[in-house]
Amino acid sequence: MPHFEFTVPVLIVGGGACGCIAALAAHHAGVTPLLVEGDARPMGSTGMSQGLICAADTQAQKAHGIEDCAQAYFEDIMAKSRGLADPVIARALAFESGQTLDWMTGTPGLPWELDRGFRPAYGNRTYRIHGWRGHGGQEMVELLHQKLAEAGIDVMLRARVTEVVADADGRVRGVVLERPDGTQERVGCETLILACGGFAANHAMLARYIPDMADARNNGHEGSQGLSIRVGEKLGAAMGDLGSYQGYAMLTDPQGLSVPPPVVVEGGILVNCAGNRFTNEAEDIAGMVHPVMAQDGGHVWVIFDDGIAERTAYIPEMQMLGELNAAKSADDVAGLAAAINVPEAALAGALAEAHAARAEGRADAQGRVWGSESPPQGRLSAFKVVGAIYHTQGGLQVDGSARVLRPDGTPLPNLFAGGGAARSVSGPSSWGYLPAMGLCTAVTLGRLAGEAAASQALHPTGG
Repeated sequence: MPHFEFTVPVLIVGGGACGCIAALAAHHAGVTPLLVEGDARPMGSTGMSQGLICAADTQAQKAHGIEDCAQAYFEDIMAKSRGLADPVIARALAFESGQTLDWMTGTPGLPWELDRGFRPAYGNRTYRIHGWRGHGGQEMVELLHQKLAEAGIDVMLRARVTEVVADADGRVRGVVLERPDGTQERVGCETLILACGGFAANHAMLARYIPDMADARNNGHEGSQGLSIRVGEKLGAAMGDLGSYQGYAMLTDPQGLSVPPPVVVEGGILVNCAGNRFTNEAEDIAGMVHPVMAQDGGHVWVIFDDGIAERTAYIPEMQMLGELNAAKSADDVAGLAAAINVPEAALAGALAEAHAARAEGRADAQGRVWGSESPPQGRLSAFKVVGAIYHTQGGLQVDGSARVLRPDGTPLPNLFAGGGAARSVSGPSSWGYLPAMGLCTAVTLGRLAGEAAASQALHPTGG
């Protein structure tokens, strides 16, 4: 066993939302954690996200008169995952997410509020999406690191974990860190929290666990290389839902920016290169990646109108896409069809059928049931988009306190995990993903891990 240069009570690997919230929670609980991050500029999956968090029974909901409860959220999670999500993790997220969001806006003073522009959709029965209006994921990361600095929490950047040192019983004693110049540092710890993301950027692991997405475009962070899976395998941890992931069907090409879901929720539709609709855009936010990738031509088009653009203009991605002139626009169907090189008759027919279905109060040809939203009309615009994988949703099996478990259900002595490192609640594939569940898992399990690791460090039971 190597000699450790120093030892900390709580060591956190990963500087995204999960790691930062874990550090803030541990500090609030009375210990001084150390956070290590491999990149010079923290980013991770959080930085590439919209910075949105799905949470139930929050003070922000109550301020807007939104009635919601943790039990309803739990039921929605289980329904969306077809009953295949781990019920222990699902219950922890459902019942702790609201408390986590309220704690974030209280103790660390983070400016998250209910996003009334993201209407209930894709499995959420009511308004549950919370965000920092006008700001995205990278700004969330930077704000969190500002809060770490204000709290006096040490962060080691450009420090990559190359080895986790543990006893035969799986008790972690410390880690070996490598710096860019090849020098190594050995840091001991009483507890370890893995908040280092999933494996969406590891082609070999994708081919092993998610072969149908192995050749898909990756819009996740390049650092998502599966460190937590490798550590878990070494320590004898259980894994869960390693075939689960968030795909997304609306990555703009060539800009590489995500068309935000409210564009579709507000009435946008998808058409292929033949000008035809091919899927129910309102049914599955993540699983829709498969029908998109199956279309001829390598891309599809998101069709929307000026009203939809106006209602979603507050979203940073829409602002950036506007600055880049990413959309093709025209005054009518004929003009847009010419602009995006699809048959006018097909595009006109797709729009007409959707409008007729809405007017008649029936499901349209793709099974979409139109409510108060309306299909595009008037002046029209289109984004060229492709399907991609954004992040994996499977990982280390954890309990309701974010402790990593063995296959027999017993916890490893001092290992915790959250965010992309831990099993989430999307079931075994992509179709169980609820909007903003990635950051819900990150901040909720991050807070639980930070509190539990701090408690264990303050009150060790031996070993």
